[in-house]
Amino acid sequence: MTDPRKTLNERHICVVIPTYNNCGTIVHVVEETKLYCDNIIVVNDGSTDDTASVLSNIDAITVISYPKNRGKGYALKQGFRKALSMGYSYAITLDGDGQHYPKDIIEFLHANQEHPGALIIGNRNLHGVERSKGSSFANRFSNFWFFVQTGKRLGDTQSGYRLYPLKKLHGLSLLTSKYEAELELLVFPSWHGVELKEIPIDVYYPPKEERVSHFRPGKDFTRISILNTILCVLAVVYGLPLRLFRFLAKWGRTLYSLLLFVVLMLFIITPFVWVYTKFGKMTEKKRETLHRIIYNISRFFMLKHGIPGTHFTYHVAEGVDFNKPKVIICNHQSHLDLMCQLIFTPNMIFLTNDWVWKNPFYGLLIRNAEYFPVANGIDALLPKLRSLVERGYSIALFPEGTRSKDLRIGRFHKGAFYIAEQLGVDILPMCLYGTGRVLRKGTHHLNKGPIHIDVQAPITGQTLHEHGELRQQASWMRKEYKEWYEKLANKFEV
Repeated sequence: MTDPRKTLNERHICVVIPTYNNCGTIVHVVEETKLYCDNIIVVNDGSTDDTASVLSNIDAITVISYPKNRGKGYALKQGFRKALSMGYSYAITLDGDGQHYPKDIIEFLHANQEHPGALIIGNRNLHGVERSKGSSFANRFSNFWFFVQTGKRLGDTQSGYRLYPLKKLHGLSLLTSKYEAELELLVFPSWHGVELKEIPIDVYYPPKEERVSHFRPGKDFTRISILNTILCVLAVVYGLPLRLFRFLAKWGRTLYSLLLFVVLMLFIITPFVWVYTKFGKMTEKKRETLHRIIYNISRFFMLKHGIPGTHFTYHVAEGVDFNKPKVIICNHQSHLDLMCQLIFTPNMIFLTNDWVWKNPFYGLLIRNAEYFPVANGIDALLPKLRSLVERGYSIALFPEGTRSKDLRIGRFHKGAFYIAEQLGVDILPMCLYGTGRVLRKGTHHLNKGPIHIDVQAPITGQTLHEHGELRQQASWMRKEYKEWYEKLANKFEV
């Protein structure tokens, strides 16, 4: 990864530090945090010690202060509102008393990249840490009621080290002002379908005699108990219906899209192709018609009709000529990838897996359109591919060979570079973002989200040879794709 501060900036992530009477630790916490993040908001929650004075001497941070102590919930609310007004999309919160390690900001960044839009909770490693019985009970108590209210299990609902997706913080205006607000900040987003993820973090607790705690067992347990009673009632009348609605909407989108695709392919396109290819000689003009059908189907689903819950965009570098044959490569994330690529030109041939080639819905169409299974072997296919290139077609394939389950760019095989070398054509790189989140490998339902495909300028054989033999070319191209994909992710995950 590049400098974490640069990536945090690109992803619009800031750090919010609420503090109350932490003048002995707040300077160290902020200065350590500045090693990892440039965007820091400190909320001085009515401190009565020298906190305001020491904060005034720290450069390049944003400070929010007010005279009266209002509680951690109120401080977080002010910090989040300030972050939103400054254009941030995410906020990492850590405490000003020194118990959290700012170095773990990098772990939160990694988790954000793997789960964009999720609320990330730091699950504290409390092994060997001396804690009061009240603190241990409060965490177990909170974990239990969170499960009752949401149906989800978390190991540390009391951790204050978190990454929040600011635009998904439902119920922020209803947030209570004290410690119990951190439970609400998990419950409300969970009801609205925000993904919750835990990551392991270390924590530092000073010796018992040095600790400063603002937790008042009697009053605060009473407030938390009242809040949990209210949340349990809301879970039945509000949270449960929301969860049911999201479930029905998710599968409704999926079934609608599947039904439309099946009806179109099985009852319209496939019968037409069967009749069209069985009667009369298969001519070049007929094959061009089949390619035009594939092209129009892709444009219908991606550009005209659209996939429910998604927003499709694309960008093509200046000067890209789709009429000139090339080897087209792209990262592979989903069954939707082919349709995204096919919107650009009908003159594109894919090398596919066997199951795609034999698919009952569209197998007849792609077989007659001269798509070929890679199982036949590259050398055996080269004469056919050369003939296609001579007829004006580009050859498209996925250098990773299979869909990426975790959305990371996998190892590139050298086949695409070998084909380009043998056929004497340039390589046209395309990069997809979002298809793997909308229809992730191993799942059977459609999610909401953006889909984008980026097309860069062609890469000549001379440029490829500058990076070594075929294996070195594949390694170099994979590195380029990893940086390319990270830039797209940083753009779309804000």
